[in-house]
Amino acid sequence: MERLRLIFSTALLLLVFTIPAFAQYHVNRVVIDAGHGGKDPGALGKNSREKDIALAIALKTGEYIKKNLPDVEVIYTRKTDVFVELHKRAKIANDAKASLFISIHCNASTSTAASGTETFVMGLHKSDAQLEVAKLENAAILNEENYDDMYEGFNPNQDEDYITLTMFQDAFLEQSTMLADEIQRQFRERVKRKDRGVFQAGFLVLYRTTMPGVLVETGFITNTEDERFLMSSDGQVYMASAIFRAFQYYKEEMERKDNKAQLVVQEYYKEPEVVKPPDVYFRVQFTSSKKKLTFDPKKFKDMPDIKEYRQDGWYKYSTGNFRSHGEALKHQKYVRENKKYKDAFIICFLKDERISLEKALELTKK
Repeated sequence: MERLRLIFSTALLLLVFTIPAFAQYHVNRVVIDAGHGGKDPGALGKNSREKDIALAIALKTGEYIKKNLPDVEVIYTRKTDVFVELHKRAKIANDAKASLFISIHCNASTSTAASGTETFVMGLHKSDAQLEVAKLENAAILNEENYDDMYEGFNPNQDEDYITLTMFQDAFLEQSTMLADEIQRQFRERVKRKDRGVFQAGFLVLYRTTMPGVLVETGFITNTEDERFLMSSDGQVYMASAIFRAFQYYKEEMERKDNKAQLVVQEYYKEPEVVKPPDVYFRVQFTSSKKKLTFDPKKFKDMPDIKEYRQDGWYKYSTGNFRSHGEALKHQKYVRENKKYKDAFIICFLKDERISLEKALELTKK
């Protein structure tokens, strides 16, 4: 996760040199991302696959933009049924220095009664349902080779990993939310779809992009009526048209002469002040006992710096001293899988004082 932060920060610093001072802000390049693809079908309906519907709507959306807004360059992360890793989708947008990123998906639920549209921006989920949507979409990384290294040990099925991911909320949250609100309004008023709302959640593809962005769930393909609508040519046209109209509204709003977006962007891209990091470190607690334990150095040579501390009458044992949560996550995985301490978890310290994971992440973020 530390490397994710470094990639994100480096991309932002590179972008600052591409923005002319006090220039009129233009939304002139949009990346449209059709979710999943190739060996990753995404969610499955009774008669459909998410990857197919997402691609059809994405291509139609791009065509509407190119036809009606010729000053806007449209870039697709995929135009055919191919598998594209999440980090590559974000890289396409970052390398293109896109003004906006729109990722198109279909939802799924164990309840066939669940229906309607919702649009997400990068941020902290406020319900288990929102977290489950993020897990469903982030699970795409499990189809990638070496995903553990590429995403710094991030596990899309591990709740606690989302704490780290969402500590770094979208710097363009206001702009992203404006677009998301308009997309939902278009779905509700023009296409007459059920509006489930705009939410925040931790999506890897949005986390890695360095511009405003949204992830659109166009409906539940596990719901009979939603699936029928999204599979139909008319339904795909209506949804693409709605997303296009929302994009057009967003572009007009952002380019108003009295809009302060350019100054906000310039302020955001200023090189951060170098501040000495606090003395925070992460360890992996792997066992506890009412009795004092000893560990054979030969058997535990791959668990460095084992330390003991007492709490509430228990002896507790932890290993490692890591300056980043990502490094600790890797060691936690090793301890769980190779040393068979299945309940090993991460603990945090500020100097010698035990602190919560949330506080440690907040301090290291600064």
